[in-house]
Amino acid sequence: MANEAIQFLRAGVPGYHPGWGRGEYSSWQDEQLSWKKNCYVGDWSFLWDVVFEGPDALKLFSDTGINSLENFAVGQAKHLVQCSSRGKVIADGVLMRTGENSFRTQSTTAMWSAFWAEKHGYDLSWRLEDTFQFQVSGPTALATSNAATGTDLSTIRFMRFGEVEIAGRPVRALRQGMAGEIGFEFHGAMADAGAVLKAILAAGAPHGIRRLGSRTAMINHLEAAFPTGLWHYLVDMFAPETEGYADFIAKNFDTWGVGPAMRGSFESDDLVDYLLSPYELGWGKSVKFDHAFLGREALEAEAAGPRRSRVTLELHDEDVVEVYRSLFQEGEPLAFMEIPHPVRWTYWADAVFLGDKRVGIAAAPGYSLHFRHMLALAFVESEAAVPGTEVELLWGEPGSRQKRLRAVVAPAPYKTDRRREGITL
Repeated sequence: MANEAIQFLRAGVPGYHPGWGRGEYSSWQDEQLSWKKNCYVGDWSFLWDVVFEGPDALKLFSDTGINSLENFAVGQAKHLVQCSSRGKVIADGVLMRTGENSFRTQSTTAMWSAFWAEKHGYDLSWRLEDTFQFQVSGPTALATSNAATGTDLSTIRFMRFGEVEIAGRPVRALRQGMAGEIGFEFHGAMADAGAVLKAILAAGAPHGIRRLGSRTAMINHLEAAFPTGLWHYLVDMFAPETEGYADFIAKNFDTWGVGPAMRGSFESDDLVDYLLSPYELGWGKSVKFDHAFLGREALEAEAAGPRRSRVTLELHDEDVVEVYRSLFQEGEPLAFMEIPHPVRWTYWADAVFLGDKRVGIAAAPGYSLHFRHMLALAFVESEAAVPGTEVELLWGEPGSRQKRLRAVVAPAPYKTDRRREGITL
């Protein structure tokens, strides 16, 4: 089964995600610098937005999530992480508590939670809603958001949300910051999306707002160390408890024609070697053993000594240049390294070496114009996780020309975390 799963992923065709809008609006360089100088508005409306209501709604998320929900208040949000029975992450996303027995969540947690609820007969209902999700982030995000809503949003604490209006339309404002900067996500009915986006752009014009295109959108996740499923890590879609999950997704969710695909130099006959736990992904602080949940036993065994740690790799500039130089030389060129990052949705896994020993996996590389380096999130064994350690990344698909690229281990997040700045409470 493990080999069949790996072959299935290797054979997958990376897809262009049509829900992400244009590749560029001004230019990827201009857009990428926006969350360092000003702010951007990005459109994540393609994420599935599911509402769960009923007496067992809280129990559903407690049973499937590593997070403690003991003091989960109405108006609060959490980064919900859900695991398989073997303690590998199967879904993650933001969970918002909108009422005593009502919640909403997006992305893979929406799909997995709906599947688990139906499979195990929880006393609740769920529905997919057609909503917009606009993300505003950067140093001037608070000023822009205040202007757009006519409200002082500095009173909303981190990972809390409030009800506001933009262009006279009701909007939910969630305080977060996927770029590692002050940020808000604005959620509302898709019918109001055009008017709300227009108002945000008008409010942000004096504050240097940019529209964020898909060509550079994931660089903020890379710099701020927010791993994304089926991009930076492989979700555990082949665990025993996932039987019927693929059919459930196909029946209930539009995946935009984008299916799972894997690329990179890392090779193993054991699927588990590709999978990551919350500890390895840098989410260990969210694991709370105050409740029973799927994967708890495996995570209890891992807690004392996780196999791998999340880091950032700073690739050697000259070695990256050599990759591009090979395009102009005789013989087989090295695999093209997309800049600023891959434009097709792909899970990327490159082998990382410390000397002759393979010590981990590196995700899709991406170029940061601000830091002037090609970077990659990586998940490496403890001996290679110390900042300043020199490692090598094996570049190139199995069976093609390959080259070891020198890299230096750096912290993850790579950039300073400023998400909690500007809060008055």
